[in-house]
Amino acid sequence: MKAYAKGESEPRLLEETIGSNFESTVASFGPAEALVESATGRRWSWNELDAQINRLAKGLLAAGLQPGDRVGIWAPNCAEWVFTQYATAKIGVILVNVNPAYRTHEYAYAVNHSQMRLLLAVTEFKTSNYRAMIEQTRTDTPGLERVAYVDTDDYAQLLAEGERISDEALARRLAATKPEDPINIQYTSGTTGYPKGAVLSHRNILNNGYQVTGMIDLDEHDRLCIPVPFYHCFGMVMGNLGCTSRGTTIVIPAPGFDAETTLRVVAEEHCTGLYGVPTMFIAMQNHPNFKDYDLSALRTGIMAGSICPVEVMRRCVEEMGMSAVSIAYGMTETSPVSCQTRSDDDLERRTSTIGRVHPHVEIKVVDPVSGETLERGETGEYCTRGYSVMLGYWNDEEKTRAAIDDEGWMHTGDLAVMREDGYCTIVGRIKDMVIRGGENIYPAEIEEFLYKHPDIEDVSVIGVPDSKFGEVVCACIRMKAGRQPLTVDAIREYSAGQLAHYKVPAYVRILEEFPTTVTGKIRKNQLREDAARSL
Repeated sequence: MKAYAKGESEPRLLEETIGSNFESTVASFGPAEALVESATGRRWSWNELDAQINRLAKGLLAAGLQPGDRVGIWAPNCAEWVFTQYATAKIGVILVNVNPAYRTHEYAYAVNHSQMRLLLAVTEFKTSNYRAMIEQTRTDTPGLERVAYVDTDDYAQLLAEGERISDEALARRLAATKPEDPINIQYTSGTTGYPKGAVLSHRNILNNGYQVTGMIDLDEHDRLCIPVPFYHCFGMVMGNLGCTSRGTTIVIPAPGFDAETTLRVVAEEHCTGLYGVPTMFIAMQNHPNFKDYDLSALRTGIMAGSICPVEVMRRCVEEMGMSAVSIAYGMTETSPVSCQTRSDDDLERRTSTIGRVHPHVEIKVVDPVSGETLERGETGEYCTRGYSVMLGYWNDEEKTRAAIDDEGWMHTGDLAVMREDGYCTIVGRIKDMVIRGGENIYPAEIEEFLYKHPDIEDVSVIGVPDSKFGEVVCACIRMKAGRQPLTVDAIREYSAGQLAHYKVPAYVRILEEFPTTVTGKIRKNQLREDAARSL
C-alpha cells in the first residue's frame, strides 16, 4: 500500500475569521473565565477579554493602520500578547511575531523585511533590554513609525487614542475581513541565511487550533496551561486559538518557562490540560519537588515541537495523569499540525508515533530525490497538502516555490515512515541524517534507545566528521542529578547486542545544558559545530 493518507471530512472547517469566531465564543460564554495571567494575578472573563481586545483594536485604528498593514509584537508570554493577537485579527492587520530571543540584527531584519509600521513590546525581560535594542536600531528601521511599550504609559496612551473610534467603525473593519486574508507572519528559525516569514491566513490558523484541541477533547469546562511561547505556532495557534475556538480557559503560568512554576500553576489553577515540548516535560518530571504538586485535575494535553521520547510520554500518562495526552506533529508553514494521535489511541500509538493524518488534509511519504510516493514502511520525505498550508513566504516567491510544489504539496524536509495502519513516525531531518560509510543512520532511533538508560536525563545524537567513514555517531548526553558521567566504553557496553555496530556512538559528550531555541527544540546544528571543534 502506498504511503498516502487523506484525513476525515469531520469536524467541519470553520469558514469564518478569527475575529468573528472569537465574538461567537464571547456570546456563548461571556461571564465564564477566559484568561488567567498567574504571574500578576490578573483574570478576565470572556466579556472582559473582549472589551480589552476592542480597546486595543480601536487604538490601532486610531494610529491609522489599514487592512494588510503589519504590526509586530516583541514580548514574552503575557496578557497583552493575547490582546494584540485578537485586536489585529479583528481589524485585518497582519501580526508579525518577533522571537523574544532575537538581538538587534535579527530584530531589525524582521522589522524591515515585513515592512512593519507599528511595534508593541515590553521594555525588558530576563537578559533582554528591548528598549535599548529598539533605540539602537532606530536609524536602521526607518519604516517603523511607532513603538508602544505595553508595560509603560505608552500602552495607556494608545488605548486612550482609540476612544475616539466608534463601535461601528470597529464593526465595519471586522466585517470587511475574510477567512482567506493573511493575518500572521511567523519567522522560521532557518539554519542557513536569514529566517523566512511564513504567511498564514485566518483560515489556516483558526482551523488548525480548532482541529488540534478537538482531538484532545477540550471544551468550555477545561483550563489549559500554556507554558510554550506565544510567538510560536504551538502557543498562539494550538494554544490560544485552540482555546478561544472552544471556550476553554487560557492559563499563562509565567512569561517564560520554569518547571516548578508550571507545576505549581497547574495545581493551583486546577488545569485539565498542559502543553509542552519534550525538554519541558523532562524538566518537570525530574524536578526534585515534582511529587509535591497535586496534578489530579490533569487529564489531557499535547507534547510536540520535536521528537517525543517514549519514556517521557509514558510518565506523562502514568505519573502526571494525562491519560488523553496527544502527540502532535507539524511545522510553522502548515499552521502547524498535520498529524496527531487521537485521545482514544492505545498507549503504543501514543508513545511510538506522531499519529495519523489530520482532518481535511493529505499526507504522503516520498523519495527525496525522485519525488515518487513510497510504499508504507519505507523511509522518505514527509509532505502535506490542504487548508493548513501557508499562503507562502513573505516577499519570497523563489523560496515559496521551493517549498510548495505545483500540486500544492508542502515539502517538510523531515524523514518519516508511514506504517501499515496509517500512523507515522519521524526518524529525523534530511539534514540531520548521519551517513556513516554509506549507511543511513537516523538519530531518533539511537536517542530513543539511550533514553532508557537509568542515568541519562536527556540525549541528542549527531553526526561528526570522520576521515575514514565520512561521519560517525556522537551522543551528547545530560546526566541525571548525582549520576556519574558515562564514558564511550560504558555506552558501547550498554549498546552491545542491541544496536548495530555502526549505530553505536563513537564519541560521547557530557553536557550540563543543551543549546535550545525559545520553543525548547535542541539546536542540533550548534551541537554539531561545537562537537566538531572540540573533537
